[in-house]
Amino acid sequence: MNASSCDACKKTDCAANQRGKTESEQEFRDRQKLLSRLCRIRHKVVVLSGKGGVGKSTVAVNLAAALSLSGKRTGLLDVDIHGPSVPTLLGLEGQTLAGDADGIVPVEVGGLKVVSAGFLLGDPDEAVIWRGPLKMGVIRQFLADVEWGDLDFLIIDSPPGTGDEPLSVVQLIGSLDGAVVVTTPQKVAAVDVRKSITFCRRLDLPVLGVVENMSGFACPKCGEVTPILGSGGGRRISEDMGVPFLGSLPFDPAVGRACDEGKVFIHHDASTPTARIMREIIRPILELDGPDSGNRAD
Repeated sequence: MNASSCDACKKTDCAANQRGKTESEQEFRDRQKLLSRLCRIRHKVVVLSGKGGVGKSTVAVNLAAALSLSGKRTGLLDVDIHGPSVPTLLGLEGQTLAGDADGIVPVEVGGLKVVSAGFLLGDPDEAVIWRGPLKMGVIRQFLADVEWGDLDFLIIDSPPGTGDEPLSVVQLIGSLDGAVVVTTPQKVAAVDVRKSITFCRRLDLPVLGVVENMSGFACPKCGEVTPILGSGGGRRISEDMGVPFLGSLPFDPAVGRACDEGKVFIHHDASTPTARIMREIIRPILELDGPDSGNRAD
């Protein structure tokens, strides 16, 4: 890589070809390296939540898997530094990241490329006690050093809240297609959705939509849905704040079982009503890649 071009594309006006007035030579080269990876990824979507425990990682994993099953070249990046759950949800516990001359090689499962902070921990019980600058450095390395290759979609599972990790992702990528915000129906979670949406707006990050998770308990025997946490909180927030509502997912014991077994629910329980709802939820995301892409999710 030379100092005037990252060699990733032929665009003369590409930001990677323009050294900033205050950039050092090393900073310029580092930015070129980052952009050379990112420009090979067509669409980048971050999954956010205002608080923990709403099933954000489960939604992120199933979103990424559904895109991959639809024929899209898909990567899943787990930047939840302190609580990485993607390896468990995909049955990848104990996996580690390898490297070659081109950089860090993602772990692959069923055609889905996966990178998680959990792959860096030798002991799953180890606590990650890192300050902000170190966390941003790891996220930068995941984006700049991982050999993602050519992807249609990169789904980024961000930790809850509006702190260092989601801010680092938005600032480093700079060209995210948007955010999917996950909540549960009750007021204490829905209130935090407003903060996530405000976070996105302050950073000029489009909100692709809100997903209301755990919206009632789906009885495994009769199929009746009982709203044990209330219902409609996600939809009301979406309407109040003028953002799309992507859909409501019920409490489904099959989802919990799939998570515990490290299986992708939308793949292994594809015929269930909950899986069909998930496929409808991803349709607007698929359509980022063209208006006919949504037809491939069925």
